[in-house]
Amino acid sequence: MDRDASVLLRDTGVTAAGFVSPQPGWRLPNSWPGREVDVDSPMGHCGVASCEWRCSKGSLLQQGQTTGSDLSARWRTDDRSNDEMDAEEIVGRDRSTMTVPKDIPEKWLPLVLPLKRKKEERLKAAKEKHKGTEEERRVKANDREYNEKFQYANNCIMTSKYNIITFLPVNLFEQFQEVANTYFLFLLILQLIPQISSLSWFTTIVPLVLVLSITAVKDATDDYFRHKSDNQVNNRQSQVLINGILQKEKWMNVRVGDIIKLENNQFVAADLLLLSSSEPHGLCYIETAELDGETNMKVRQSLSVTSELGDPNNLAQFDGEVVCEPPNNKLDRFCGTLYWRENKYSLSNQNMLLRGCVLRNTESCYGLVIFAGPDTKLMQNSGRTKFKRTSIDRLMNTLVLWIFGFLVCMGVILAIGNAVWEKEVGSLFQSYLPWDPPVDNFLFSAFLAFWSYVIILNTVVPISLYVSVEVIRLGHSYFINWDRRMFCQRCNTPAEARTTTLNEELGQVEYIFSDKTGTLTQNIMTFNKCSINGHAYGEQENRKAQPLDFSFNPLADKDFCFYDQSLLDSVKLGEPLVHEFFRLLSLCHTVMSEEKSEGELVYKAQSPDESALVTAARNFGFVFRSRTPSTITVQELGRPVTYTLLAILDFNNIRKRMSVIVRNPEGKIRLYCKGADTLVFERLHPCNQDLMNVTSDHLNEYAADGLRTLALAYKNLSEQQWEDWAAQLRSAERAIDYREDRLAAAYEEIEQDMMLLGATAIEDKLQEGVPETIALLSLANIKIWVLTGDKQETAVNIGYSCKMLTDDMSEVFIINGHTVQSVREELRKARERMIESARSRDGVKEADVAWAESCSLGNGFRAPERAQGDWHQQPEDKQQNSVPTAHQSSNLLDSISGEYALVISGHSLAHALEADMEREFLDTACACKAVICCRVTPLQKALVVELVKKHKKAVTLAVGDGANDVSMIKTAHIGVGISGQEGIQAVLASDYSFSQFRFLQRLLLVHGRWSYLRMCRFLCYFFYKNFAFTMVHFWFGFFCGFSAQTVYDQYFITLYNIVYTSLPVLAMGIFDQDVPEQRSLEYPKLYEPGQLNLLFNKREFFICIAQGIYTSVVLFCVPYGVLSRATSSDGLPLADYQTFAVTVATSLVIVVSVQIALDTGYWTAINHFFVWGSLGAYFTILFAMHSNILFSIFPNQFHFVGSAQNTLRQPVVWLTIALATVVCIVPVLAFRFLKLDLKPQLSDTVRYTQLVRQKKRKSGGRGGRSTLGGVGGLGGGALGRLGRAGSRRSGYAFAHQEGFGELITSGKNMRLSSLALATFASRHSASWIDTLRKKKQQSTPSQLGVEGSPAGPCAAPLSTSSSLLGPQDALVEDTVHTPLGLAPSAGSSAVTPTPMRSPGGESSGGWAVSLGAVQEALFGWRGVGARISGASSPGPPPIVEETSLVE
Repeated sequence: MDRDASVLLRDTGVTAAGFVSPQPGWRLPNSWPGREVDVDSPMGHCGVASCEWRCSKGSLLQQGQTTGSDLSARWRTDDRSNDEMDAEEIVGRDRSTMTVPKDIPEKWLPLVLPLKRKKEERLKAAKEKHKGTEEERRVKANDREYNEKFQYANNCIMTSKYNIITFLPVNLFEQFQEVANTYFLFLLILQLIPQISSLSWFTTIVPLVLVLSITAVKDATDDYFRHKSDNQVNNRQSQVLINGILQKEKWMNVRVGDIIKLENNQFVAADLLLLSSSEPHGLCYIETAELDGETNMKVRQSLSVTSELGDPNNLAQFDGEVVCEPPNNKLDRFCGTLYWRENKYSLSNQNMLLRGCVLRNTESCYGLVIFAGPDTKLMQNSGRTKFKRTSIDRLMNTLVLWIFGFLVCMGVILAIGNAVWEKEVGSLFQSYLPWDPPVDNFLFSAFLAFWSYVIILNTVVPISLYVSVEVIRLGHSYFINWDRRMFCQRCNTPAEARTTTLNEELGQVEYIFSDKTGTLTQNIMTFNKCSINGHAYGEQENRKAQPLDFSFNPLADKDFCFYDQSLLDSVKLGEPLVHEFFRLLSLCHTVMSEEKSEGELVYKAQSPDESALVTAARNFGFVFRSRTPSTITVQELGRPVTYTLLAILDFNNIRKRMSVIVRNPEGKIRLYCKGADTLVFERLHPCNQDLMNVTSDHLNEYAADGLRTLALAYKNLSEQQWEDWAAQLRSAERAIDYREDRLAAAYEEIEQDMMLLGATAIEDKLQEGVPETIALLSLANIKIWVLTGDKQETAVNIGYSCKMLTDDMSEVFIINGHTVQSVREELRKARERMIESARSRDGVKEADVAWAESCSLGNGFRAPERAQGDWHQQPEDKQQNSVPTAHQSSNLLDSISGEYALVISGHSLAHALEADMEREFLDTACACKAVICCRVTPLQKALVVELVKKHKKAVTLAVGDGANDVSMIKTAHIGVGISGQEGIQAVLASDYSFSQFRFLQRLLLVHGRWSYLRMCRFLCYFFYKNFAFTMVHFWFGFFCGFSAQTVYDQYFITLYNIVYTSLPVLAMGIFDQDVPEQRSLEYPKLYEPGQLNLLFNKREFFICIAQGIYTSVVLFCVPYGVLSRATSSDGLPLADYQTFAVTVATSLVIVVSVQIALDTGYWTAINHFFVWGSLGAYFTILFAMHSNILFSIFPNQFHFVGSAQNTLRQPVVWLTIALATVVCIVPVLAFRFLKLDLKPQLSDTVRYTQLVRQKKRKSGGRGGRSTLGGVGGLGGGALGRLGRAGSRRSGYAFAHQEGFGELITSGKNMRLSSLALATFASRHSASWIDTLRKKKQQSTPSQLGVEGSPAGPCAAPLSTSSSLLGPQDALVEDTVHTPLGLAPSAGSSAVTPTPMRSPGGESSGGWAVSLGAVQEALFGWRGVGARISGASSPGPPPIVEETSLVE
């Protein structure tokens, strides 16, 4: 057989007999017509290309690696429909496809036909599996009757979960999915059986109904607001063309096939096919911020055949039919066909207006509804509302099951005891103590005793636990709502906790996924600095400097601010190059101008960058006034000048620059160019070298500040040069093949030998406090990933601006592959680079790798064991020359200590999220300190979040401000909505909302950490007190004949968890703090226990119940042992049941009250009132229940008159209570003292240092400041500002789309309406944060003296930064670390104290060593203020600038 037949094998797994295994580079026969290969090959579009073969395990076989039996080449025939292709995608997701023509040679038919039948069977199965799904959509304009046959969804959206009818059953069903609620319902049923119940049914049903009611009211309230929001959207008005007349209809009544009219600044009601527009050529302009977060305008255009149907009468006669793809979530793709007047017209995404867009700068337009309501692409991307539960909730469900198992075991033990006792002892008393009527033998008695004990012992998990949890969460939510420091005065918007179930999970976040536009940035561009002919302008020496006065220019923008007077002076003095600089800015752009009234100019820019540059030129006297397809009119210092526009060399993502060629009134022709500095510099004339070096230095400075930079250049052209090039341009424009390549070549030819003018620096206004917040969260071991729909260049620039990316990073990896193989290869190379760098950076050897493994630098729980992670220590015979295995690589990546960043584009992310590559992507990304995903769809955002949730088992938080973030917000464990300028969809879908990204640090580090701490302490104490309370019944069972007799009376059992012990633990759960809020922000490492789930886990739970069981043993044995032989003062014995019950109950209440007093870390008046008030309430109720008054009213209920008074009158009883309390509490005190002394937690260290500071302040006033300040000053003076490691300048960051230049020169968009520009805000300086983001500094030979001795005054890289060590007036001495056991680490054996002399002349002794120990405990850093002999020290970065994170 012919070898070429082997390419037709598909999924067979074996090679047919007589076939030779295909070799690399085989080709399809040239004789085959229509041959086409598309196998992820760069040659895939050509007629013949080499094939890549895919192994059945999912890996691509390279040339020379093919096997004969493991081939799986996908193929398809030319006559497949789109539906068949989609069906095949369902069967197998492989993107490698091979097209085979219909006329297959006859000799191969016996092989092909069986395979084809197999394929058809698989397609059929896939279609049957997805039967009922829409395969294509057919929409006929103005024909509701026809469209209703297909039962398309209407335009009503519903995000609510319930309605009046379904609320009660659905809500109860959801609530009884909680294990505890089902458990209590089961107990309630048992208590209704009188034969086994020794407690009244009301002890269970009242709290159960209360819990269900509170939760139901909360859920109903949340759903009410969803209904309210849905109604607000559904009742918006739109103009619908019905019977040739425009009628106002609610959005919810719009149907597929309707034609609706949109007016300027209106939201698009549904996904529309644009039919006509008030603008020329059927153009309209939209803003897609709700979809992709971009606020720059985008252009849509109707078909030419429908663009003239602008009149309602003509549109009423329109009866075209659209056949298109079914509803999907792809925002950037639409495929359809319009059939009208016996012609068909192709439709694309450029003809569509999607729901959520806003019509801008267009008076009106008409559109045909294609998708409505839930079928729109916006709703398809919004994701489903998920029921979110915290990790503590899930753990509590598990613990309840364990406790129930423990309860059953105790019941079985006591039931067996009952059977033995009834058989051996109880049978002796049958004559006067017979069994109750259905009991006829000891086994049945044991069976009933089992259920009786299940009821009695059920208080180990009382339902009041869940009531208390809801109350505490509600209190925490109100604290968030009431936080004035999270209130935005400018927006008049407070923070809002929109849910009460996730508060404690705010203290466990490990990954934050953030949108960019509107979340990190304000999307406001400001012209900050510039460099002209080697002179830098824009440096603001005085922060209080007044902005320049542009009153001399009547056309100046009043909102524009600039502070360098020298630039304005240069303009007024008429410096030619300065004039040429601003002339370029006023000419080289695609901005449209509209003059509302005389002197009132409104610029309508495609991107905010363009607007900022043109506005700067406008204020400095070069005012862009108007344009036509062939002219540009500029008012230069009051003199109108009209330039002839000869050509626009348009921007695209490859060129990263744009140019214009104009002729001035004098007839001179000049090319003006602006673009990415690296690309412009390559095209400069050699004589510009000196100027280029100076300008490059300026660009480095601008890029260091995170500004977006552009280089500006010009070139004079002769008439002959222009004529020759214009002919070449016209030839390229008329070309049929490779038109874009020919145009690019023509542009490249003319953009050579240009003259450099200078550079601009634009700041994309970050929201206030973004860099500080990101730095602080990073110190708290929280990783921040930016997921944005914006361009890569823009996102990277913002990454540098907000200090996610810094020039100190080891490397920034860019993943831009377009195929599966290229993406996998780029990810592999990135991992290799990180691993190799971790092994060899600066000579770091085994000791430093071990240190890296021991430190928790990443967000994982603990570093991997050395045996797993240290790959290079494996035996030599196991080491490979190739890359380590995935498991080894993952472990190695976990220990990487360098700072890396990953930037990945949307098309690469689509491949990276495939099942066979997602783990590689995740391992690579999680080893990086920062991750930026660009050009991602809303659904991809959700998939990235889901990937981290699935594999990292970490708590995730998503924050965004637009509808394109809704899916991500719903997917993450916690969703935060920024109430910004992009609508309220994100807020409505969120769990928490506020107006500024910077509030996130308080939400997590203060409210989240406190909520987690309080909830953990609450749960630990609650389980302790209830095991102490309940287990007494278990021990008593061995002394009461296993008769299910309770120790306490039923009123004490009912009131114990409702009155006696509920309020103190509630106060602790609501108000408790370990450190003040300022310290929570100053010491971000305090956040780590929540991430590692240290405060409440299974281990802590068993410790709590062990303490509770120990307490119950003491509370039973001590009173039993004492009272069994004790007598009262009158000689009567005290060994009666009621005296014992009162003694045990009183001891229990006192012990648990003392215990909560020890557990409470922050006392308020409410805590005092609740703790001591509960004790008072206990004694008051106790004496009341044993009083004559109640006995006279309810003689059948209160039998023991005066028992409490008689019991508590006896001194021996109080001695017994005191003894039991001491025996219960003293071991706890001893354990806590030893733990505090030997193994203190970070919060203990912070509290102790705070205590030392307070004492020093009281004793020495503010004099102690000099020591620390002197050292800080010395270190800062010696070290100075650390230089940047390199220069990564911002690229050409315009949010441009290619094609606007062609629109301008064609004149299609010459009639536009207004576009309001955003208000400029003052620049917020954040350069100080650089120092907090430095990687670990390694000691260099110049820093070390002989034998590691200190080398001069720079031996102590120390700071007085309050972000690290609290207020600057704090003094930390040797005494700080001694009682806490904070000795220097073993790796720092040769530590030499560095005595420093303060300005006051006092020596600080050896305080630097103890301070280093404190910093190590707080931040995981080593070697502060100390010199390590031998290898370099992985110490903290030297912080030399002083700024408080709080004040």
